[in-house]
Amino acid sequence: MTAPRGLGLGAAGIGNLYTEVTDEQAYEAVAAAWQRGIRYYDTAPHYGLGLSERRLGAALREHPREEYVLSTKVGRRLEPRDGGGDDLANGFAVPATHRRIWDFTADGIRRTLDASLERLGVDRVDIVYLHDPDDHAEQAFREGYPALEKLRSEGVVGAIGAGMNQTEMLTRFVRETDVDVVLCAGRYTLLDQSALTELLPAAVERGVSVVIGGAFNSGLLADPKPGATYNYAAASPELLDRALRMNKVAERHGITLRAAALAFCAAHPAVTSVLVGARSAAEVQDCADQFATPVPAAFWQELREAGLLVTEEPS
Repeated sequence: MTAPRGLGLGAAGIGNLYTEVTDEQAYEAVAAAWQRGIRYYDTAPHYGLGLSERRLGAALREHPREEYVLSTKVGRRLEPRDGGGDDLANGFAVPATHRRIWDFTADGIRRTLDASLERLGVDRVDIVYLHDPDDHAEQAFREGYPALEKLRSEGVVGAIGAGMNQTEMLTRFVRETDVDVVLCAGRYTLLDQSALTELLPAAVERGVSVVIGGAFNSGLLADPKPGATYNYAAASPELLDRALRMNKVAERHGITLRAAALAFCAAHPAVTSVLVGARSAAEVQDCADQFATPVPAAFWQELREAGLLVTEEPS
């Protein structure tokens, strides 16, 4: 089983990404996602040092396991640590109770997955991704990928892949391995179509599903304004100007830039799911509303005529 078509919930936000979220708020976000028909949920040990997995598992516990698709990631193994402090240096507003150990060995992957299953409170996950192996390519391909392939053949997991913020190595996974799915974050958006060069065509050719994360490029496409972030850093004046111009076009066509951003990601034939990183019920409701909003063809045409979109996608 790979990611279902449509909108999915990325659970980094309920792992206290950048700011604290209460257990109740996290539960309400997942409950809202379920109520809106979202059936794909993605998490990772990295998100809040396991907090995201624990909260997501608790919220999903009341639903039949066969009715949703669940993915997590391996490659960062959590080890307990003393010393206090917080994890904000890694982006999460949680106590620094553990440290992350990069580990793409077969043993490390099995141990990491076992710990994830325990935190999630489930006996299986549907998809396991190698998480950000950018600086660990040799170990990821030599040890990590074969370990996932073995887990899949044993029926421990349903589908395997890799999740990254770049396209080059994901393309290599698509072309050189038998992955079922890849998660590409931030590289196929209204502001960055680098995935179109090789990754998406290769995925279509090989029959590999693509899940898109980072549809809003970490904020700029959700709410373009001075101080907005692009790929987790302050947006450059040039990118801000481009996003603001796109926003004006969206307003002229009676839609939001958020709706256009989600529609753009979902339109490519290789893409099965688009993950949104909502952290509250209100954010989930808004994303679901925007995803359901039809985007007129005239909007895309005006973007192209203004030089704001160079691709023919969506057609």
